Amino acid sequence: MNGNYYPNPTFPGAVNQEIPNGPSSLNETMPMEQSYIENILRLNKGKKVKAYVTFPDATEWKNKIFEGIIEQAGRDHLIISNPQTGEWYLILMIYLNYVTFDERINYAYPYAEKQYNTIPNQQ
Repeated sequence: MNGNYYPNPTFPGAVNQEIPNGPSSLNETMPMEQSYIENILRLNKGKKVKAYVTFPDATEWKNKIFEGIIEQAGRDHLIISNPQTGEWYLILMIYLNYVTFDERINYAYPYAEKQYNTIPNQQ
């Protein structure tokens, strides 16, 4: 159901049923790279960002902004380096609220082979 992004729940006594005349796997109907946040961040590797995060149980800094360059992105994490301070940040996606960019965002719509810029040309 979810493209193996998260494992589907299993319940005791449940029987997996095949859909008759349906595709044998989700990958036959969906592209490999889908529009998940980590894929969008990977497309923008090397760009300067501000990552806004919230740590719900923190008492000192509940909300924090991390500034730097996108180095890597995975399913559950984002790695940003700050060239001004030399610091590197490993941010867990569960705490990430949103990301802002100072330039155009590279974005590949999941059902098209063409890559789009999300901000129109400004004159």
